[in-house]
Amino acid sequence: MATNTLMSSAISAFPSLLSSSKSRFTTSFPLSCIGSNASSRFSMSAEWMPGEPRPPYLDGSAPGDFGFDPLRLGEVPENLERFKESELIHCRWAMLAVPGILVPEALGLGNWVQAQEWAAVPGGQATYLGNPVPWGTLPTVLAIEFLSIAFVEHQRSIEKDPEKKKYPGGAFDPLGYSKDPKKFAENKVKEVKNGRLALLAFVGFIVQQSAYPGTGPLENLATHLADPWHNNIGNILIPK
Repeated sequence: MATNTLMSSAISAFPSLLSSSKSRFTTSFPLSCIGSNASSRFSMSAEWMPGEPRPPYLDGSAPGDFGFDPLRLGEVPENLERFKESELIHCRWAMLAVPGILVPEALGLGNWVQAQEWAAVPGGQATYLGNPVPWGTLPTVLAIEFLSIAFVEHQRSIEKDPEKKKYPGGAFDPLGYSKDPKKFAENKVKEVKNGRLALLAFVGFIVQQSAYPGTGPLENLATHLADPWHNNIGNILIPK
């Protein structure tokens, strides 16, 4: 009885630790061990920082909204909507970029730093996955990229519905992932979580490249694993 009273008092003293609209997890705990006949499972809620108050303008309705905005960048509603869209687009680019960096290096086709070295050589030939690119001049490649991306971004910018701008569906959902609303909501959260991980990974690639010019992330990983004590982030923060 005394243990139950103590536990109830602790829960009452820290309500913020148990209140959240996201990241719910359930923990098995046999309450019989403390002399209770209650349910054998209880649920607790946590946000990005348990006990941290959720900003009032983050209501948890957006995918991946865990109440994280320490700089309060989303206080203005128009800015918040723009940031949601920008984050999602950058997440998708990062999820394309990270495999695009890792896969060619894993296949032995050179790292991402070497990929554009042809542009610095007069008459150099662009290659992709070891194959010559037919338009082998830098201005031509840049023009193709500019026109294709500008067209897509223009089509997206004229859409007034915020949700359709972020999740257009149709030809962009050939496998029909958005047909089931419940599954679609889950996939939205998975997408932004994986996108944030990809953004962090790309930042890591940039940092390691600045410290070890000319090398790729897999090469640096192999170097670290071969001698973790001497080849680590300390070499970047404290140069020899």
